[in-house]
Amino acid sequence: MTEHRVVITTTGSAEAAEALARGVVEARLAACVQIVGPVTSVYRWEGAVQTDQEWQCVVKTTAERLDELAAHIRGHHEYELPEVVAIPVVGGLPEYLAWVTEETS
Repeated sequence: MTEHRVVITTTGSAEAAEALARGVVEARLAACVQIVGPVTSVYRWEGAVQTDQEWQCVVKTTAERLDELAAHIRGHHEYELPEVVAIPVVGGLPEYLAWVTEETS
């Protein structure tokens, strides 16, 4: 079975999140992206603690597409340093995981 990943990234607006989501799905780098938000993010950037409203993108993909997905996010993202965190999928409905594989092939 193909290894699957859930990738998390955030954007600064709902419009940016939808554009990023559409781009990765259209490029077959992801089978699905769920947009959650707004969320409040607290983080340290350039030596100062920041608080901002963001939209989180939860991306479903395969391990094989991960490098291309990360490159796409980096190249199409509004942030200087976008979050790209990949989490291994350790289980799931086999038919769903097969769909993710099919949609990213």
